[in-house]
Amino acid sequence: MGTTVCAFVSNIVLLTLLRFLTGMAAAGVIPVTLAYIGDNFPYEKRQAAIGKYLSALMLGQILGGSLGGIFGEYISWRDIFILFGIVSLSIAGLLWRGTRHLGDVQRPQGRIGKITFRPYYQLFTQPIARTVIIGVFVEGFCVFGAFAYIGAFLRDRYSLSYLAIGFMLSGFGFGGLIYSRSVKWLVKRLGEIGLMGVGGGLMCISFLAIALFHNWMLFIPLNILMGLGFYMMHSTLQTQATELTPEARGTAVSLFAFNLFVGQGIGAAVFGRIVDNFGYIYCFIVVGVAIALLSVWLVKQKQNSG
Repeated sequence: MGTTVCAFVSNIVLLTLLRFLTGMAAAGVIPVTLAYIGDNFPYEKRQAAIGKYLSALMLGQILGGSLGGIFGEYISWRDIFILFGIVSLSIAGLLWRGTRHLGDVQRPQGRIGKITFRPYYQLFTQPIARTVIIGVFVEGFCVFGAFAYIGAFLRDRYSLSYLAIGFMLSGFGFGGLIYSRSVKWLVKRLGEIGLMGVGGGLMCISFLAIALFHNWMLFIPLNILMGLGFYMMHSTLQTQATELTPEARGTAVSLFAFNLFVGQGIGAAVFGRIVDNFGYIYCFIVVGVAIALLSVWLVKQKQNSG
């Protein structure tokens, strides 16, 4: 509903508020799904299960990027909000119809309506949990904070059409799809340490190459490698998050998702200032170096804990 209403706003303040409220509602889908996977798959099989789940996410991301480019080229931004709002409402209706039986599940008594931050505080007292939560925050801050400006970078530097940019940006999703289809082999060959190390390296190389090589055709394979690297690292952190508190898995994965999205929002604001003051090149170089440092830190933390 919030997406549809965005089509009728008259100022940026109201649009921002509606996007904030819509994001609050939509953000609950991923934590609930991850908690469900954590409850129903043993840890040694969980990353493969999350990989299959990511297949659907990646297909949606690929389709969204492609359609976004097409719609941006041929219809107005208001029509885009109306179209996706109607689609979202239809899907929500189907999900509600298919999950009504879950409302019959017995719930614990005496806790409904009670809101407390104590479980989150207790989670942060665990060194492994702190590593995962800080890691995903920095990951969201760097990767998605900078990725928000890649489309504008391609437009400004190469004067490409929105249609072309939309298809090119969908390469990130193709990288994730490659990961999701090869996750069993990658986990077996690299393990969690290798996935975080190689994933961070691929993202670092991709951002630095995009910044330094002035050829828009190179962006296509680099963006695919960036998507592959991101999901190698992110899926590993996701899997670890599902095991932080098995008795309260929803708490852990919701905090994980919260920090990813908060990092993404703050990162976009910070890198926007960098782009305004120094340009896109410096933004992407900073991100490439930061991701490399994050990868090294995560690998060392994993080695020390295991």
